[in-house]
Amino acid sequence: MLNDPLANALVAIKNAERVGKRECTIKPASKLIGRVLKLMQDYGYIEVFEWIDDGKAGMFKVILKGNINDCNVIKPRYSIKKNEFEKWESRYLPAENFGILILSTNKGIISQYEAKKEGIGGRLLGYVY
Repeated sequence: MLNDPLANALVAIKNAERVGKRECTIKPASKLIGRVLKLMQDYGYIEVFEWIDDGKAGMFKVILKGNINDCNVIKPRYSIKKNEFEKWESRYLPAENFGILILSTNKGIISQYEAKKEGIGGRLLGYVY
């Protein structure tokens, strides 16, 4: 039984990176996982990913770059305001301007850099560095 598919997806990516694999499969697929993978691709943590229809929920095939030191979800999903990013960055990221916090906002799934630029807050989903 899967309680948190996003957590399972990020742990699968982290484990594949640690053992040195070049690709990883994530199942089941969802829109949330797809948007998080797109954000990771935009920031250069993964190369490409593709959705594969398996007749059920589908799955993602992810090609890894070897750039991820750690990635995980943040539970509980804290609600943060637009002026609280430094507190959460110091808690979950190892250094300033190193890695990204993944947020769910009314503008979609974005990083803390985009949220600062837009001047909006949201809910923390996870981190990657």
